[in-house]
Amino acid sequence: MKIELDSKKIFVNNGNIKHEIHPFWLRERVSEEEYLDQGTQQRLFDPSLMNHIVDVEEVTINGDYLNIVFNDGVKSKFEIKKITNELSLNQENIVDIKKTKWKSDLKEIKNYNFSENFFDSKEMLDLLISFYKYGFVIIKNVPTNDNFLVKFGNMIGSVKKTNFGEYFNVKSKPNPNDLAYTALHLSPHTDNPYRNPFPPCIQILHCIENEVKGGLSTLVDGYTVSEDLKKINKDYYDILTEVKVRFRFVDKDTILESWSELINLDESKNFKSVRFSPRLDYVPSLNREKIEKFYSARKFLSDLYNSDNYRIEFKLSQGDLMMMDNHRLLHGRTSYDPNEGKRFLQGCYLDFDSTEGKLLHLKRKFNI
Repeated sequence: MKIELDSKKIFVNNGNIKHEIHPFWLRERVSEEEYLDQGTQQRLFDPSLMNHIVDVEEVTINGDYLNIVFNDGVKSKFEIKKITNELSLNQENIVDIKKTKWKSDLKEIKNYNFSENFFDSKEMLDLLISFYKYGFVIIKNVPTNDNFLVKFGNMIGSVKKTNFGEYFNVKSKPNPNDLAYTALHLSPHTDNPYRNPFPPCIQILHCIENEVKGGLSTLVDGYTVSEDLKKINKDYYDILTEVKVRFRFVDKDTILESWSELINLDESKNFKSVRFSPRLDYVPSLNREKIEKFYSARKFLSDLYNSDNYRIEFKLSQGDLMMMDNHRLLHGRTSYDPNEGKRFLQGCYLDFDSTEGKLLHLKRKFNI
């Protein structure tokens, strides 16, 4: 993508399409100190009160910069890279990191080692980029004392409190209000499908103790499965992106409900998220032909999620912390025998803007 000039007009050319950048679009992005507070990066003027009929009087390209004199007397210098970066942004994806599809043959995903200065480091930037590519990362040697996962989450963004609390303890216990708090096998699922709107996006699981042979953590890339389903059986894909089902969670203190498709698409009909929790979903009453098609499609999707072709398994060791995208990945675990020893994980949730904000800050810090 490059900037081109023609008389007093400014164009952007991405190799396929060339179009003019409106002068007022540039005028409201002037960054000199009399127009923009250098600390907050907030405008010192209100463009909504201005006449948007603004023209360019003079314009030149000088190296990496665009110099413009507007007809209202304002002179400004623009970094071309910043202009093209903003013009290339996808409205649905603020971070704009391309997802990497993966299946059970995924190998050599880099693990990260926790350190004292971890949160504002170049390694944290690398970690977040990997998180957006693959949907999960694992950080080793994270302190296990004093509910440290909450501190970890708050150093990235803000931990979200839910009806399960600020954090929750994942271990087998009597009279659980969720099957996570048992030693049973958990098939691939997403958390919190019953919330409206659908937060949180990011789940953190921190291994405090793990002495059992079983209890392996499992992950499936819902993005890969959705894209494959679209190729394998478009009819099934279509109905799973169209029909909304009711998700419902009930315990003695609360009832939570929400409606959603099992595969969510954005306005451009591209993958956005998945919700899948077959122990908690209730299909609406549709006509016989449509509901039978939906049941067949859901069974087919479930078979894909549970197949050896898509699932990876691994054991979290003491100090391992896994951060995963709950809008993209399905997680689960194999069963285990609690008589063998302790298996104790702690979990919490973050909203998506936590990692977005941290990533954008670190890219600015390291000028990337």
